Amino acid sequence: MALHNDLGVKGEGIAKIYLEENGYEILDENWVYGKAEVDLIAYRDGIMVFVEVKTRTSTAFGMPEEFVQKAKQKQMELASLQYIEIMNHQNDIRFDIIAIVFKKDNTYKLKHIEDAFWPED
Repeated sequence: MALHNDLGVKGEGIAKIYLEENGYEILDENWVYGKAEVDLIAYRDGIMVFVEVKTRTSTAFGMPEEFVQKAKQKQMELASLQYIEIMNHQNDIRFDIIAIVFKKDNTYKLKHIEDAFWPED
């Protein structure tokens, strides 16, 4: 597996633990619909949360959350609509981003952006 894939898996694991420690129930991980993938699908307080996790070792090219661009948002929307239908979810949803930046000493900074975006047409 490529190093960037290892980093992504590590970041998703950290994000999952963070969400669980903050009262979220993890419903699914790496859920795929067509070409779209949602890293984590969580649930808390009646809200289904679709989470994109971005992990980086540097911010030289920008903050991790800046890489969740319109195309990715649209793909997440398509996947979320299918998931909502399958689960027959009738309440609110939102799209979050968890951005993780690792430092050279292998510590990291995690930023949870709730309601980070709403996909547009």
